[in-house]
Amino acid sequence: MADAVVTDAAVADAVVTDVVAGTTVDHLTATYQAHYRSLLGLAALLLDDTASCEDVVQEAFIRVHSARNRVRDREKTLAYLRQTVVNLSRSALRRRILGLKLLSKPMPDMASAEEGAYDQLERDDLIKAMRGLQRRQREVLVLRYFADMTESQVAETLGISLGSVKAYGSRGIAALRVAMEAAQS
Repeated sequence: MADAVVTDAAVADAVVTDVVAGTTVDHLTATYQAHYRSLLGLAALLLDDTASCEDVVQEAFIRVHSARNRVRDREKTLAYLRQTVVNLSRSALRRRILGLKLLSKPMPDMASAEEGAYDQLERDDLIKAMRGLQRRQREVLVLRYFADMTESQVAETLGISLGSVKAYGSRGIAALRVAMEAAQS
């Protein structure tokens, strides 16, 4: 009976020593190798992109590694890791939501990015078409429509007659129309 008591005491001491020692680096490495994919799957259920999931799982292992002496029972290492993955995933989602709330909202009358891209393409086509016009046609159209001058002001600025301004303007617009239709097709 005395041997049984000594044996039980020796086993109890071994268990206490094992628990007090905490999680070792070797045990954490083995846990990493055995459970990395399952922890990644857990993070994937909580987050939406693979990179964030991998970051969260890696951060969980780093945190548990740095606090491994506080994990007294080796059997609870995986539970600590799971809880850390859940907590880090929650934090990541909170940061994203806060970031989305802080983004400025576009004004209702602002063009979408797609519309802006189409406008830029049309502007580029218009500039290219304007460069293809005769010099006088280009001058008349720029002064008339971009500088917002009247026909008589354009005539005075360029030193030509009012009839010439009308003729250059009319021919210039016709040439632009043809050039823009060709650019769009």
